[in-house]
Amino acid sequence: MFFLLCVVYIYSSSQTVLASEDKSRNVLQNSVNEPVDTQINDLITQPVRLKINLRKRQVTVYQGKNLIKSYPIAVGRRGWETPVGSFRVRDMLVNPTWIHPKTGKAIPGGDAQNPLGNYWIGFWTNGKDWVGFHGTPNPETVGTAASHGCIRMYNQDIEELFQLVSVGTPVTVQR
Repeated sequence: MFFLLCVVYIYSSSQTVLASEDKSRNVLQNSVNEPVDTQINDLITQPVRLKINLRKRQVTVYQGKNLIKSYPIAVGRRGWETPVGSFRVRDMLVNPTWIHPKTGKAIPGGDAQNPLGNYWIGFWTNGKDWVGFHGTPNPETVGTAASHGCIRMYNQDIEELFQLVSVGTPVTVQR
C-alpha cells in the first residue's frame, strides 16, 4: 500500500518577467522593475541532476557540468543495500506516511515515530517497495549504512534538496 499526498501550488499575485540586463546575465524582475535574484542564469537554462556515491556516503547536485552542492547521507545497510544504477525522481511528498517494509505497519507523516521526516523524494520502486531520499529523526545515522535502502539526510538538507529537484530529475547511484 502506498499513500499519496495532495500538493497545492500557490502563486503570487505579482507578475514575474525575465529581463535581459546584458547578453551575459539575466535577472528576474517583478512587475515594478525591482531586481529579485541575479544568481539564477544557469538555473533557467540547465537541468539539475543528482549523483549518489555509496562508498563516500554523499549525494552531489549538479547543474549541467557545475557542482552545486554536496550532502552527507546514510545508505542501505547489509541485506537492504541501496540499488545501483540510473533512475529518475518518480514522486515527491511532504509529510509522507511510512510503511514498514516487513510488517506493513503504517506510520503517518508528522508522527514522531515516522523515520522519513518531513520530505520524501522517491526514485526507485519494484512495484511494492520504494527507495528515495528522506530526512531522519536520528541524525547520528547520517554517514553510516543504516537504512532499508533509502538515502537518509539531515532534515535541513532534505528540505533544501526538495526545493532543487522535481519529478523527472536524473539520479545516478554508484558504489
